[in-house]
Amino acid sequence: MTPKLCFIHAAGADHTQWQLQRRYFASHGFETDTVDLPGHGREPGPPQGSIEASADWLIDRLDGTPVHLVGSSMGALVALESAARRRDLVLSLALLGVGESMRVHPDLLDAARDDDPLAIDLMVSWCIARDAHAGGHPTPGLWIMGATRRILERQDPGVLYNDLAACDAYRGALEAAQAVTCPTLFLVGDGDVMTRPSGAESLIAAIDGAVSVVIPGAGHFAMIEQPDTVIDELAAFLDNGAGRERQWAS
Repeated sequence: MTPKLCFIHAAGADHTQWQLQRRYFASHGFETDTVDLPGHGREPGPPQGSIEASADWLIDRLDGTPVHLVGSSMGALVALESAARRRDLVLSLALLGVGESMRVHPDLLDAARDDDPLAIDLMVSWCIARDAHAGGHPTPGLWIMGATRRILERQDPGVLYNDLAACDAYRGALEAAQAVTCPTLFLVGDGDVMTRPSGAESLIAAIDGAVSVVIPGAGHFAMIEQPDTVIDELAAFLDNGAGRERQWAS
């Protein structure tokens, strides 16, 4: 049976956030699914108004198929909530840029509500670690800040605010973590100012056997800033029996 690996994007983003990871794992024996949540990227319909509703949508999409979930920020909350609800389906979790509380700065919420370009300015500045502000894209000639901006700009008006408000309102992360039974990896950027590394500590403690890895120099969007490191850590996590053996036995 081919293991299925499902990637879930962050607030205001889409499937292209995971393009380098999807390409790697698709060529290394995994069936990959880089989802667009409703109202994002290729997926039609209005965006879901809460983390819980997005988890419901994702569970319906899985249609009973066992899966490894990888989520970033809002996508990490959706993955966590889904794993707590469907322990029979979620074989492992890898969570990036997540914390027990994902409160959003009022200035960012206000700007996103008004579709003010300041919202994207703030997101790009805060989501990318300082060292990458001047360059550092893995593809020569490209710029991490510019690439991140284009992902956020391509979404419809109102989508970013919807997502940020859903993260700000969600209070179920710790309860969900306490219900999770599958192998879980936390990837934490030590330069993340959107979700401070300390914010994940209670979630890590709540999940039996959870593994945490700090990525030096990475911010909130480590999969874009340091894609090779994220790939290496995900591959090691899966290859070390954290999920793959359960897939074969299912």
